[in-house]
Amino acid sequence: MGIHRFFMSMNELERIIRAPGRFKYEEHNVAAHSWKVAQYAMFFGTIEENHGATINWKSLYEKTINHDFAEIFIGDIKTPVKHASPELKQMLSHVEEKMMEKFILNEIPEEFQPVFFDRMKEGKDETIEGRLLELADKMDQVYEAFTELQHGNTDPEFIKMYETALRKILHLPLKESVTYFKEVMLQDIIAEESVIDVKNITLKILVE
Repeated sequence: MGIHRFFMSMNELERIIRAPGRFKYEEHNVAAHSWKVAQYAMFFGTIEENHGATINWKSLYEKTINHDFAEIFIGDIKTPVKHASPELKQMLSHVEEKMMEKFILNEIPEEFQPVFFDRMKEGKDETIEGRLLELADKMDQVYEAFTELQHGNTDPEFIKMYETALRKILHLPLKESVTYFKEVMLQDIIAEESVIDVKNITLKILVE
């Protein structure tokens, strides 16, 4: 037992490739994804705070950097698979939770275990920090898929990834963040040159 094992697991997160089994022009690993999610959350948290919301920044950063740590146990499972049915999603969440619990009990020194149990739990919840995590997670999916479409990747999985993430963002209860994303960032995205017509895909979703 020792914190050494936890820190060694950081290397494992770097080796887990997102969207496995698909041809990609650019590969992304889980460790990099977690860092990017923290950056997105910091930006949108600032927008919400500037409009009067109270943000627990400590909670937000803990949620974002730790949100996919459990993937060291089961790897990256594609979102459509995770959400194929409520039963499957619940089962996968249960497996991750139990394996995380076992890891903490076996590898984390006892004096730190209560803190790790709190910080490693599911971060997506009804708090504003949980919703910002959800937004940030989907933002990275948007950019990951957009990059592939921009390069001309014809795998329909990336069109589906882009559409699914975009729809989710547009319906999140974070009015100021969603408005900024829709009116500023999304306009920049569709103005970019792209081999696959991302602008047309986007505009169809905006009028749904």
